[in-house]
Amino acid sequence: MKKSFFVGALIAMAGLSFQSCEKLSSINENPNEPSNVDAGVLFTEGVRSSVNTSVTQSYLLGNVASQLAAKTLRAVIGEYSWNAFPNTWNQNYASLGNIIEAERVAAEAGNAQMEGAAKVMKSWVFSTLTLAYGDIPYTEAITGSTDANWFPAYDTQEEIITGTNGLLEELAEAVQLLDNGGSIQGDILFNGDAAKWKKLANAMRLRLLMYISEKQNVSAEFAAIVANESLMESNADNGILTYTGNFPNEYPLVPLKQGDFDAVAISTNAHAALDSLDDPRMFVYARPNNASTVFADPSISATYDGADNGSTAISASCDKNGSRLGYAYYNYPGHDQAGTMAEGIIMTYAEQQFLLAEAAHNGWITDDAATHHASAVEASLEYYGADFAMTGWTDFADYIANSGAGYDNSINSIREQKWLAMFFTGLDNYFEVRRWYTQESGNWANLPFISAPCSNTNGDALPMRFLYPGNEASLNPDNYLEAISVMGGNTQNTKMWVVNL
Repeated sequence: MKKSFFVGALIAMAGLSFQSCEKLSSINENPNEPSNVDAGVLFTEGVRSSVNTSVTQSYLLGNVASQLAAKTLRAVIGEYSWNAFPNTWNQNYASLGNIIEAERVAAEAGNAQMEGAAKVMKSWVFSTLTLAYGDIPYTEAITGSTDANWFPAYDTQEEIITGTNGLLEELAEAVQLLDNGGSIQGDILFNGDAAKWKKLANAMRLRLLMYISEKQNVSAEFAAIVANESLMESNADNGILTYTGNFPNEYPLVPLKQGDFDAVAISTNAHAALDSLDDPRMFVYARPNNASTVFADPSISATYDGADNGSTAISASCDKNGSRLGYAYYNYPGHDQAGTMAEGIIMTYAEQQFLLAEAAHNGWITDDAATHHASAVEASLEYYGADFAMTGWTDFADYIANSGAGYDNSINSIREQKWLAMFFTGLDNYFEVRRWYTQESGNWANLPFISAPCSNTNGDALPMRFLYPGNEASLNPDNYLEAISVMGGNTQNTKMWVVNL
């Protein structure tokens, strides 16, 4: 029998220290007693840990970098004093160890569907890493097993996404595998439903194609996927992890401290957008300023405010008094508690529909942009349980026709609603804002729903990436220095391949 291993190169390189539940594939194994670890066990842990990382990073980084939320304490993200954010690097690579090993074990067993689902998860995690940092270890980082490379080279972002065995090819191969036999063991996302994994894989392909559309003409490939492949049909196909409320399937923000909850508020820009639309997602994304009394006494009206992005330490004019985030995201002492906590989002039907709306707007597909846009907005409102009884709108038809949320033939009408819909969607809400910002040549004025933070340390310019973790220079120095040379630097303003600015 063949032993199971983590991707040793990356774990050594990153200097990671794991809890026992995160190292299922390499727990003090005796080389004289080889053993196999079940692919389903590996896959379960890989899915859970990667989604948990995404939720936490969305709370601390993604929502804030995209200006859906604002940090009111330790505001380095809002003030644009970015660093490596090493947990994004370390925890994602840690999750890849289990996912890649599950893929290998499934392939050896001839379990095509299991291998395909693992490829989908692997592609999602690697896409997060490359879109956050740029060039990263990819090809040599996933050799795994006994031939682990302790000093993996960095692949270019272009190769990672579009090259041979790159993410787009891997997702296309995953779709083919998911059409074959086998079973998806340990599947806590779709309960073994291969058809749903196929839909998620194809939606991810559309997402990646849109991300690179400023660098390559992707219209034909995008249209071919829309015409020939299965896509999500409703919120029932959402790529989301539902938490049970018990360890180890507990919502990952629950263990945070009260001070962490005090440090993040709904942003001024998100509050303004929701308020102007009389949007019922306001009551989901934020809790009232008077949350400790509003539900105890129905006569007291709920009030909401937004906090400015940018450090209050630099400018006293920055308003940090925003409403805390909504009940579903954490339980705050003295406040009512959500009956059900939020879910971990990989990708939603709403996001897919916004991609189709943008493609129609661009002329890549012949569909009606307004129809896709409306279905995307409706799906988002439905997913978040929007209650129109708390607003001035009768129902969704009234809202989309009269609030200003509908498609008005401009790309910004799609952008704004997509931005609002991607609350707590990992780092992808930031990746989208970065794409729009670069499409507009760094001109905030052309993105009316967001703005340069009220005070920042980067000359009002949106940072383009996270820095490489500091220990890369000591653990993998030659390849680290080569990557910096190819990238043109290791700063937050270094422009990775997808950035067309």
